[in-house]
Amino acid sequence: MSKIINVRLELDKIDKTKIVVGEKGKYLNIIVAERKETDQYGNTHTVYIQQTKEERETREEKVYMGSGKEFEFENDVKNLVPGSDDDDLPF
Repeated sequence: MSKIINVRLELDKIDKTKIVVGEKGKYLNIIVAERKETDQYGNTHTVYIQQTKEERETREEKVYMGSGKEFEFENDVKNLVPGSDDDDLPF
C-alpha cells in the first residue's frame, strides 16, 4: 500500500527573504505536518515555511501556506501491467 499527500499552496504567502538561491536554482524550504484532526474540508496535513533556529527560539508565528490531503492506494505491481507468456519475442 502506498500513500501520497496532495497539497495546495497559497503562493502569495511566500516571504521572498526565505527563498534560497543555490547553484541549480531557487528553493523554498517548507514543512508538511500531519494535523491532529482532519479539518472541515478533509485536509489531513498543513504546510508552512520552515523557520530558522532563531525564529523557533523566539517563538515567532509560523507562516502557513496551505493544506493537503493524504490518499492511500494499492500498488500491486503484478496487476498494473498485464503479462503474456505466449509472445514470439526472442528475448
